[in-house]
This record gives sequence, structure tokens and C-alpha cells, in this order.
Amino acid sequence: MAIPLKNSIFEEIKQHGSLTDVELSKALIKNGFVIAEDRFNKLLLDLEIMGLIKVSWINKDKRRIEIVAAKEEDEVDAQNKAMMEKDYEAGFPGVENN
Repeated sequence: MAIPLKNSIFEEIKQHGSLTDVELSKALIKNGFVIAEDRFNKLLLDLEIMGLIKVSWINKDKRRIEIVAAKEEDEVDAQNKAMMEKDYEAGFPGVENN
């Protein structure tokens, strides 16, 4: 069973934590994945849209790619969010809340 290219790219980024697009491309070629530049950019964009990585420009020709740290929501933030939603819903009289 072949591993999708998107997963291979994500695993390579996760292994390094943070790297440039040139370093990532070289690492993928070293692992046997030769990808056209437009396909490479599309895969990075897909991973960024899914919220798994962050891509930022270092200079005109170089991008920094890093893993997005999963934000853990603590109990107080969860309670505050629930209370704000409840207060917001209470602001509409005559509408029943289920």
C-alpha cells in the first residue's frame, strides 16, 4: 500500500520540526520523491489549509515551514467560552434554545 505524498511531506516536516522549502525538497528527493514545483506548492497549501503546518516567507525566494503546535484548551477557557455562548443566546428573547 502506497503512502500518500501529503503524508510523506508531513512526516518529513514533523521529523525536522522546522525547515525551509529548499531543505524539504532536498529531503524528499533523498527519500525518492521527485515532485514538480507546482505540485509541491499545492501539497504545502493543502497541509496549511488543514491546519497541520505553517508556511511563512523568510525572504523573496525562501519559505519557512513548521509544524503547528496543537493548542490545548484548558478548563477555564472552555467554561468561559460556554458562558459567552450562553449569554449570547440569551440576548435573543422569544427564541427557544434546545
